[in-house]
Amino acid sequence: MSATIPPLVVGPFTFKSRLLVGTGKYPDNESMKQSLIESGADVITVAVRRAKLDARGTGGSLLDHIGPQYQLLPNTAGCFTADDAIRTAHLGRELGLSDMVKLEVLADQQTLLPHPVQTLEACRRLVADGFTVLVYTSDDPVLAKELESAGAAAVMPAGAPIGSGLGVLNRNSMEIILERAKVPIIIDAGVGTASDVTVAMELGAAGVLLNTGIAGAKDPVRMARAMRHALEAGWWAAGAGRIERKRYATASSPLGGLIASAAAHGIPGE
Repeated sequence: MSATIPPLVVGPFTFKSRLLVGTGKYPDNESMKQSLIESGADVITVAVRRAKLDARGTGGSLLDHIGPQYQLLPNTAGCFTADDAIRTAHLGRELGLSDMVKLEVLADQQTLLPHPVQTLEACRRLVADGFTVLVYTSDDPVLAKELESAGAAAVMPAGAPIGSGLGVLNRNSMEIILERAKVPIIIDAGVGTASDVTVAMELGAAGVLLNTGIAGAKDPVRMARAMRHALEAGWWAAGAGRIERKRYATASSPLGGLIASAAAHGIPGE
């Protein structure tokens, strides 16, 4: 058996790592750069509206601090209507970032939850415009299937609200989404620590996207390393076939053979 986790294929794109990492909220550019390296990610998200892309080459753009080894995944973070998200996606493509986009259309500033109607509309229109769309959504199994039918190359249900650190809150809904999906399911948002990534992968996710869990840690570089190993552990465990959950104990070492051997040697039982 190969010790290498197979790559993640999303539409025409291939990701070597199944961990996708964001570039926002870091205390400084150097800690971001080192965290990205330690995460092992080869796909990183860039907010088109916030990256100062027109300042590239001056040291003032986020891209000046990111190496050429990464696939960029421009996202429409900060958009609250389908029209705004579509304009932002086209801007990212015109700036030469990618034909791939992480679609986010949020409902409000407080919850940062996705707007279902606007997200579905934007997904359909971007697919028609030739984008490979990875779409951020809620953990609603019905909406996940609708987005898949609309042409999304990957569906990205939130484990919990963005930046909350609560992990995967609704395992049942997530399992239904995973069971019914015909495209990769990448769990996105809510990751607080490494165990959350492992849980997501053990559920059967194709990958995990996170940002705040690394960038907001006291030691982002160390946390990035933990996230990388956690994803690998979860992927291997998912395919290993966990033991059945039981209410009562089951002895690791059966006693039957020992008792029979004692009786054969004349050793009295209790």
